[in-house]
Amino acid sequence: MGQAYLLPLVAANATAKKTNIVSAMSTEPTGKGRPTPKRKVSEAKRITSSLAPVVTKDQKRAAKLLSRQDRMTSRAAYLRGEENAMPARDRGPERRFVRNYVDARRSIGEYFLPIIFIVLILTLIPEPAVQFGAIAIMYSVLMVAVVDGIFLSRRIRRIIGEKFPNSPTKGLGMYAWLRSTQMRRLRAPHPQIKVGDKFN
Repeated sequence: MGQAYLLPLVAANATAKKTNIVSAMSTEPTGKGRPTPKRKVSEAKRITSSLAPVVTKDQKRAAKLLSRQDRMTSRAAYLRGEENAMPARDRGPERRFVRNYVDARRSIGEYFLPIIFIVLILTLIPEPAVQFGAIAIMYSVLMVAVVDGIFLSRRIRRIIGEKFPNSPTKGLGMYAWLRSTQMRRLRAPHPQIKVGDKFN
């Protein structure tokens, strides 16, 4: 008698729970609740978020000014002959010795550019003899500069071989000759010694 009375109550509770679960499932959204963004929009958001933060014009101007000051400082250190500011082609005790050797002497090559300027002025004179003489002077100076460069290159390689026996001499002769053909005030790095000075 008691069991027959409890069975309808259990069945009613089970039916009520099933009804609640079905109603709860029907109220949940079936999708994401928003439209799927296009691929271009997603890529644009991702690129924008990965870029550096937006800076103002004043910050850009200050950064540009700081960068220029750094370049000027590095350039000044290079012209002074500081080793840590030099490019690879000018580094090392061998190349410093070559620069000092070239700067301690006079060479015809350093006067080549001024002579060419004078020759150009002389060729404007409508006189064949003057024009021919100016061109002859230019080629004569050029030949002397080439011959001086050949002897300078050989001498540099020999001295470097004696002073720095374990160092390669390849390229040092050309390095010395090219520096000797530049005007003294235009050489970079600037000469560290005067003409005729002794150095080690």
